[in-house]
Amino acid sequence: MITAFLCFFFLRSIVAFEPVDLWTGRNGTVDPGDQCSCGAFLSGTIFPMGELVQLEQTAVQISQKLELEIIKVDMYESKLTIYMEKVVNLTVVIKMMEDDPDSYSELYIQEVKIQIKQVEALILELQASIQTSSTVLITIRKEITVIIVELTKLETKYDKNLVLVTRREYIKLQQKLDECERRHNEIFNPNIGSCNHGGISRLSKPIISQLNANLGTGHIYGGWGKDSHPLPGTENRYWYSAATTTVVRYMSVYSDYYKLIMRQAMKTYDLLSPKNWQGTGNNYIIRANTFYYQYASPFSMAKFNITSQTAEYRAVSGASSRFSYHYSDNQNLDFAADESGLWVMYATEASKGKLVLGKIDEAAFALKQVWQTSVYKPSVGNAFMVCGVLYTTRSVDTKTEEIFYTYDTHTQKGLYVSIPFEKFQERYTYLDYNPTDQKLYMYNNGYYVSYHVWFNQNQSNKPQVLI
Repeated sequence: MITAFLCFFFLRSIVAFEPVDLWTGRNGTVDPGDQCSCGAFLSGTIFPMGELVQLEQTAVQISQKLELEIIKVDMYESKLTIYMEKVVNLTVVIKMMEDDPDSYSELYIQEVKIQIKQVEALILELQASIQTSSTVLITIRKEITVIIVELTKLETKYDKNLVLVTRREYIKLQQKLDECERRHNEIFNPNIGSCNHGGISRLSKPIISQLNANLGTGHIYGGWGKDSHPLPGTENRYWYSAATTTVVRYMSVYSDYYKLIMRQAMKTYDLLSPKNWQGTGNNYIIRANTFYYQYASPFSMAKFNITSQTAEYRAVSGASSRFSYHYSDNQNLDFAADESGLWVMYATEASKGKLVLGKIDEAAFALKQVWQTSVYKPSVGNAFMVCGVLYTTRSVDTKTEEIFYTYDTHTQKGLYVSIPFEKFQERYTYLDYNPTDQKLYMYNNGYYVSYHVWFNQNQSNKPQVLI
């Protein structure tokens, strides 16, 4: 009886531990005389717990390295914004000194020189830090790859369940590393022109360049930015247009960012003289050296060819002049450009003021496809396009705006979201995305403001789960 009980207990233990698979073979029989006999064969190898413990300790060390690199990436982003502001401010000061050198004492000049050297040192330090950080990330990637190989060997040769917990820890490290590398590349190696992402995840803090070229806070109706599809040789050009009313008359072009900040335009174009081509509502953009804007009379979309200095206009079927954006009057036809081409946003009486999105055939200068959204246009602060997806904004409070609604033209589906971002000042009258640098350009109460755009990672780009 005792023999039978012990045999039963032994067999039960084998079954209970079957997932662990420590037994390479076993059998149990009961003979006609009710005698139980059983046999078990232990594996000839012993699980190397020391190796697994070492792998776990390595995981902790790698995790600490990654946390440090993630903190560094956040710091790099903040420093970049600060350094850009310092460079812009020093550029303005130097220009003033060049224009009137006699008005500045030798002591002040020496102080400016010291500031320049300090900024130069800071930039060199940042460059060195970024290079070091990139090297560290590559090293961590190699370490994790080696560890995954070791875990696979242990898993194949020994007990899968004992290795599983450690493997999961390394999967978390893989995912954390991938996120850190993604953010690092977003800042220093953006994938310009690519739509291989899951849409906007967040915006940077506002980068304030300076007050507009008219040096007037009264010029609140305006816009600025770069050509969204520049012709060869014009990649560095900027443009600016503003007025104290919603009338669109003057537009200036600058050879580069320095000239923009210095207010040294290559040329300023007058849409009123000699011919009456003026527009209304500051919803304009420049694409392929062509200025797209809302024509004043008749109400229509217009384009001004900067090279030939000629204009033409086209009526937009059904478009109404009654439905402007929340922050500004006469913003009835809003132009936008993204990686896929040229767009115009408007509302119709038939849509009861809800925003309609039109894709423009640039060669024919006519709408080739339209989409009806469910968002009421007068409730929208502004709107822009990224990779065929419409993004609309609204106010949260005096210092905060949010992207609250998106419409994907590929799936023809709208979605309510919440992506808050900081405003420099409460009201703004212009917001547009530029695919050439993946930035948003805002005209905020007379100031040039911009934002870096960060994107969600596509599922296909996420690290493989190795379990």
